[in-house]
Amino acid sequence: MMLPAALLLLGALTAVVAPRLLARADWTDREPVLALWVWQCVVAAVLLCCALSMTLSAAVAWQAVRGQVFAPAPRAVVGAYALGTAGPWAAPTAVVLACGGVWSAVMLVREVVRARARRRLRRAELLVRAPLLPGEDPGSRLVVLEGERSDAWWLPGAAPRLVVTTAALRRLRGRQLDALVAHEEGHAQARHDWLLHCSAALAGGFPQVPVFAAFRDGMHRLVELAADDMASRRFGRLTTALALVELNEDRGVFGPAPTPHAHLPERVHRLLAPPDRLTAARRLRLTATAALVPVVPLLVAFMPGLRALG
Repeated sequence: MMLPAALLLLGALTAVVAPRLLARADWTDREPVLALWVWQCVVAAVLLCCALSMTLSAAVAWQAVRGQVFAPAPRAVVGAYALGTAGPWAAPTAVVLACGGVWSAVMLVREVVRARARRRLRRAELLVRAPLLPGEDPGSRLVVLEGERSDAWWLPGAAPRLVVTTAALRRLRGRQLDALVAHEEGHAQARHDWLLHCSAALAGGFPQVPVFAAFRDGMHRLVELAADDMASRRFGRLTTALALVELNEDRGVFGPAPTPHAHLPERVHRLLAPPDRLTAARRLRLTATAALVPVVPLLVAFMPGLRALG
């Protein structure tokens, strides 16, 4: 039975071709939300290919699994999959893919646990540096810290908070602080933290797989662009760009030397000289096309059974 091998080949082809197409596309920076959707569909298709190949390989190798997977299927469907022709590769393939799935889950759990530990540490630091005053609402979403460095970050969790230093408040003028708040709220509303957790887990668990590293890097860039757009729609592109400049100017990110925040000048330039958005029709076509990518492995897996019933 060659179907599990065909699914693995399809997953490998998707993992190689899709990131290259996205890297060459000229619309990803113009439509970051759409690009996020396309990336998720691509990675879902790759993982689905592996999961379906594992299931079918296990069904070929072991009668107990076969009985569970094909229990409600008619005899003609079971015969169409030729499950009795087990090769020596079926059991090892199923075991390797199952181990990969377990490892992915372990890495995701580790990433979430580490993120929660970092949040608990930061909340403990907040209580030390900014203790609650008598009569102050403990559920306040804005926390101001004394600090000589301009900084601001969103602290997710059951009681999310926006933390801003006094240096940032002195530099941000007028509606720039509102734009900063809208940017961080955009991250929270879209649950960008979960996208970052999943991409980091896959890239950390499988560092030899380029598609997962590209997925992680793309998520870090695209979530910031999406949040910039959310803020600019409410408070204007110039205000949002000025807020980014004022918040990060003293970090040297706008100089010639490379820094960990080297993407910030590109974000500011994008806000000041916004590219034309795609037409609604093209956005709809790309959304629908991306949604079909994870459907292809399902069609490949179910095709023998559908033909038998047809």
